Amino acid sequence: MSTAGSAKSVLKTGVKRLLGRAGFDIVRSTNSRGGVDDFIPFEATMRAARAAGLSVGDYVDEVMNGTPGATQSTIDELRALGVFAANPGTVLEIGPGSGRYLEKTLKECSPDRYEIYETARPWADHLVDTYKVVARPTEGSSLAPTPDASIDLVQAHKVFNTVTFLCASRYYFEMARVTRPGGRIIFDVMTENCLDPATMRTWATKGGAGHGSYPATMPRQTCVDLFATLGCSLEAGFLAPMGVASTEVLVFKKSA
Repeated sequence: MSTAGSAKSVLKTGVKRLLGRAGFDIVRSTNSRGGVDDFIPFEATMRAARAAGLSVGDYVDEVMNGTPGATQSTIDELRALGVFAANPGTVLEIGPGSGRYLEKTLKECSPDRYEIYETARPWADHLVDTYKVVARPTEGSSLAPTPDASIDLVQAHKVFNTVTFLCASRYYFEMARVTRPGGRIIFDVMTENCLDPATMRTWATKGGAGHGSYPATMPRQTCVDLFATLGCSLEAGFLAPMGVASTEVLVFKKSA
């Protein structure tokens, strides 16, 4: 390892220890609404990212999640699928949290309007101030403030692996409702493609304490069949890193 690389590694280790000494345990809470501030404390994370010389998104990937480049790899896959080439004029993101997918999405396209539904107020305020997005009132399973068929791209990353079955299911219907004909719906879930026996053993032995709804699973075909009834067809699916294993990103397109 280079001297610079070694120094960076030492710094990251030190930042982790600082968070620990400050009393921050980076785990997901039992709050089924999935507020990111429950497990990624705003002030401490901002300070730690600055100390590590990283953007907040890269800090979450590299230090907190231990998966450098994970967010960018998903964005690269979506670019290759032509998602951003469609030039979405309106984007809606459920649970953007620290904004790591939001930031990289805005580097790929320039929507006229970007709506967010985020239950953690400090992070929502930060995203509004930093990226001039529109924060909608959030109940935790509804997109009621957004009109029918008004959004070109609806996305949620690392959300539906953390909430209950009913919460995720309610959001699915809402996502289809607000997406315009020809628009896309993108989200990731932990499907059977992510759960071979070896991976299940890894989650059981190395996946941390977890909680009542994390990590949450969802059958792939269940998603495909449901969205088909809502006029949305599956365009693609690919695996993306999550925790000690992976999750599956599904890309749907709503019928014109």
